[in-house]
Amino acid sequence: MEIQERLVHFISRGNWVVLALFCSASLWIENPAFFRGVLFGGLIVTINFYMLGRTLKKSFKPPHLASVHSIIAKYYLRFIISGIIIFILILGRFVSPLGLVLGLSVVVVTMFCAAIVALMKILSSKEAA
Repeated sequence: MEIQERLVHFISRGNWVVLALFCSASLWIENPAFFRGVLFGGLIVTINFYMLGRTLKKSFKPPHLASVHSIIAKYYLRFIISGIIIFILILGRFVSPLGLVLGLSVVVVTMFCAAIVALMKILSSKEAA
């Protein structure tokens, strides 16, 4: 398995772990809308990340090579659908905007952790050599 595949695998699994940690921590706050914001934001961003990875994996494997335009169209379609869902959640006051922002940051936090782990591996391999 190449390093890129390992990073994507780490991030894909790490997203669920970070989402579970954020949801557990948000339970301590007595506002249910905050918890729902973290949960729905985390689900939206995690599912979007998974679907993006699936689209890219399918698009670059022969014989199903897709055009760049179709990949970008799918990206913007997911982006618009996510925006509509977020708009409905905030407009209906189902979620706390602060909790939603925290939930939407799940992938960023996981990518930051993946970068730190990769950097530590690189540094440890250089010290061993």
